[in-house]
Parts: sequence; C-alpha cells; structure tokens
Amino acid sequence: MIKRKAGLIHYRWFALSIFTVLLHAQSLRENARMIDSLKELPVGLGVLPPPAIPKDNPQNSKKIELGRRLFFDKQLSADNTISCASCQDPKHGFSDGLARGVGFHGAQTLRHTPTVWNAAYSSSQFWDGRATSLEEQVNGPMSSATEMNSPEKSSLAGRLDADAYYHRSFRTVFGEPPNQANVMKALAAYERTLVARYSKFDRYARGDKNALNLHEKNGLVLFIGKGRCARCHKGPNFSDGKFQNIGEGNEDDSGRFSVTHEEADRGAFKTAGLRNVKLHPPYMHDGNLPTLEAVIDYYDRGGGARPGKSPFIMKIGLTAGEKRDLTAFLRALTDESSPRH
Repeated sequence: MIKRKAGLIHYRWFALSIFTVLLHAQSLRENARMIDSLKELPVGLGVLPPPAIPKDNPQNSKKIELGRRLFFDKQLSADNTISCASCQDPKHGFSDGLARGVGFHGAQTLRHTPTVWNAAYSSSQFWDGRATSLEEQVNGPMSSATEMNSPEKSSLAGRLDADAYYHRSFRTVFGEPPNQANVMKALAAYERTLVARYSKFDRYARGDKNALNLHEKNGLVLFIGKGRCARCHKGPNFSDGKFQNIGEGNEDDSGRFSVTHEEADRGAFKTAGLRNVKLHPPYMHDGNLPTLEAVIDYYDRGGGARPGKSPFIMKIGLTAGEKRDLTAFLRALTDESSPRH
C-alpha cells in the first residue's frame, strides 16, 4: 500500500513536471509569435548602421592600418612596456578581463577598463563621459601617469619618427612627420573599425525570424518588458548614452559628478552598450560582477544600496527560467565575426 501510494505521488509529480514544461513551452511559442509579428522592435532596437565618420578625420585603409599598428605598439608608453591593447585586448573583448585596469608599473586604475567595441557610436567616452570623441578618448590613457604614461609630445613624435615604418607612414597618410594630433587621429580611425553589427540578433532584425531560437526570443521579450532592461539599453547599440546611478560601487568614486559637478550626477555612470557583451567580463564600472548571470541577479534584486540610486532600479522577480532566457538573448548579441586576436 505504501509503495503504491509512493508510486502515485511520484506519478503525479512527474505529470506536474511535464505539464509545467509544456506550459512554459506554450508561453515561449506565444512570446515568439508576438515578437515575430512586430514590424519594428520597440525603443529603437534594430540593425546597427555604420558609424558616423568626422569630417576632420576621414577613413582610409592606410590610416586605419597605421592606427592598428599604433594600437598594438608599446612604444606609445614611457618605458615601452604598455600598448593600448595591453588593457584593451582583443582576447578579452577589447577589455582586459580584470575588475580594475593595471597600468604603468602595475598601478591600478580607479575603474574597470571599458571595451572599445562600438565606442564609435558613443557621443561620450569613458564611464564618466569626460571625452566627447574617439580622438579625445585615445589621448586619455596615453597622457595618464597611471596608465600608459606616454612621453611628452615632442619626445613621442621623435621616437615614432625614428622608426622606419612610422617615418614613412605618417608622411604618406598625413603629409607630415608624426605628431600627437595625428597619432590620435590614426588610433581613432582604427577604433572606428571595431564595430559589432553582425550578430544573430542583427540577422533577426533584418527579417530572418529563424535567427533567434525560442529562448532567445523570450529573452528579447523579457529584455523589453518584465526585465525593464530596454529603459536604458535602447537603440541599435543597446545604450541610451546617458548616465545612471544604479546603486553599484564605492562612494569614493563620484562618477559623472566629477565632470559636471551636478549633484544629480553623483554616483552615475554611462549606460554600457551590450553588443559583444559576453566577450568582456567582468561587468560594471568597478568590475564587481563576474558574469552576465551575476549582472541579471544584481538587477533582479533591485541593485545595490548606494545613495542616490535611480528610482527605476527596483526588484523585478524573474524566475530561474526567465534569467536563463535573458542571458541567452544577451549572448545572441555577439558578432561571431569579430576579431579575437
């Protein structure tokens, strides 16, 4: 009798499990049909256009190659030990895989190294937005004593001009010997080629409704809806380019406030774009969250307790399955053709 009762309980549990799976599958199919039916995705999500090119720094293949060579060249640092790629390494999604960057003679930076993937689409650079162009951005690490600590302008120009490749290339590209302004222009030209716009999501946004699977489509629905991700991660680059206090980090880092000196900006940091996001953990301005799963858990519980936190950061209540689907969608933003070396 006991065995029979136990068998009945086991059967009922098994039947309930099957029903739950079928119910979830039905929900996935319904969400997929709904999102597939939209002629246009909400909040500007969609295909990423080519980046804008500034009139005073047009692209050409020789300039891009010069910038690529400079990007990987340790001659740009004071003691020839650090290149741009030391911290923005293709093997780490053009970041460094560390919570905080490590610069000149092992000095630790204040913040996590942001990726340069799709930086060409940002109207402001760095976590606090202190630079307004890629040209200005590339000068930041070079001129920082704790990062690359580059030689003075004239010394760097002389060092590069003594190199046969640079002696020839700067004259070919810019019609003059190396100088600080043209180093910045060449590096920025290269960084404008670091564009991720051929992911599974892009194929889906272009009309291939089979490019995303059911779980990825459900993740997209959650991203827009219940998860509230798209409130800030909107537009084709999955960022509004604005600054938010999400409750994360040490209060010693004032974030955007250090640039604007507006009290409302204290503790606010730039909304990161999400294309190729799986390639460059850890996450957040302080590199405190090691995985995408940890990021989703962070937002799901309503963020941290830092003063001034945005009222839009609140508990969500995602199920384990919803978290998995949301993670699957974020991974579908990866451009698998992106260079990794």
